[in-house]
Amino acid sequence: MRLLRRLRGRRVEPSRPEPAAVTEAEWERLAAGFAADGPGVIGATGGSGTRVLARVVRAAGMYVGSDLNRSEDALDFAAFSDRWVDTHATGAAPAEMTAELRALVARQHAEAAGRPWGWKEPRSLYLLPLLSAQLPSLRFVHVIRDGRDMALSSNQVQLRKHGEAVLGSSTEPEELRSISLWREVNLRAADFGEAELGGRYLRLRFEDLCADPAGRVTAVLAFFGLEGDAEAIAAAEVQVPETLGRWRDAPAELRAALDERAADALRRFGYQSSSA
Repeated sequence: MRLLRRLRGRRVEPSRPEPAAVTEAEWERLAAGFAADGPGVIGATGGSGTRVLARVVRAAGMYVGSDLNRSEDALDFAAFSDRWVDTHATGAAPAEMTAELRALVARQHAEAAGRPWGWKEPRSLYLLPLLSAQLPSLRFVHVIRDGRDMALSSNQVQLRKHGEAVLGSSTEPEELRSISLWREVNLRAADFGEAELGGRYLRLRFEDLCADPAGRVTAVLAFFGLEGDAEAIAAAEVQVPETLGRWRDAPAELRAALDERAADALRRFGYQSSSA
């Protein structure tokens, strides 16, 4: 089974100073206000198309941060993920992790200056229980793309950074490790979102966004309470990548192995079979 070249996973550091610490009293006051305008957060496994969603919500007036990379990730929250995803994968929640999150959220809210606000950082998907516990009014968009496409992507940064913490160590081929991570992280997030967030959880398949851009953009704007011309935003921001459905060109042996490894998740998310 062939192995694909992997990107070098690099730690992400924001280009501005750390935010000020938030006292318990300050947090209680802020959290009470969030009930009316809680953050909107976008997360996914790497390479699922969240960059498009970040541009969509920005075009509709949502503040998603000022220190962004070319993928529209909020670098403050990306650095937070670098530091804490592996710890959170074990079920731990150190006081320092909560304190850092509160400081980041407080600054993001202040910088939004009354605008709809939130952030896009794909690995927020891994941190969903923590975010929900600290932000009871959180609204979360879970972007998902066919795990077979993800397994064949050159973007394996999340696997490099967090694969061992989530899956344990292994010498398996990268493609199988990649779809295993896709399966585990997306199933966990879907279970939590459906059970704990209810109407504050929206799952969006990237394939559906590509097939019906205006309709899906309309749904996202409505979910976040944003206003904008969905058709114009979709036309400007949504493009179908040439890599969509690339798994169909993989060798039959590899396709079968990927199908077998993630069969339950592929079915649950509507990627029913090798012909889906």
